[in-house]
Amino acid sequence: MKNTLFALGLTAVSATVAADPKSCSSLLDLDVRRLAGDETVNLCEAYQGQVILIVNTASKCGFTPQYEGLEALYRKYRDRGFVVLGFPSNDFANQDPGSEEEIQKFCRLTYSVEFPMFEKVGVKKGRAAPLFERLAAAGAPYPKWNFYKYLIDRNGNLVDHYISTTGPESAKVVKAIEKLLSFQDSK
Repeated sequence: MKNTLFALGLTAVSATVAADPKSCSSLLDLDVRRLAGDETVNLCEAYQGQVILIVNTASKCGFTPQYEGLEALYRKYRDRGFVVLGFPSNDFANQDPGSEEEIQKFCRLTYSVEFPMFEKVGVKKGRAAPLFERLAAAGAPYPKWNFYKYLIDRNGNLVDHYISTTGPESAKVVKAIEKLLSFQDSK
């Protein structure tokens, strides 16, 4: 009986800690700069409690049309606590050589991108930005190409990752996002 009560108490404490808005996943506890701007955003403060899809992007890649699908996901689920975070990178075949201002203009004018975009970063092992180092440390591989995707749950945990050929509107990605959103909706 004592063990049962202790376990129940421990579960209640764990749930309280997980729901504590002041706690933050080490994966997301870092500052990044908005694309083509000076504003720095702490990922925990801005996106804690949301389901997040992190993507390394490029403007001149065969997968660049995925911007359309990413934006569609963002618009469809953002009111339920979902966000796409884009990080341009020029690490693969020089497919995003432009300035941050050029990248921002391209994304907005060509694909009407409204989801948050951040500073142009390195994503390859050995020169990856801190976020991509943390994703690798959490068990995901470093991106092998542009438009690699990482799915993060509301508690800031890495849930899954998807190779570039897995489109953002694929059944696999949508089902995983909906499952994470539904889990929270049912509480």
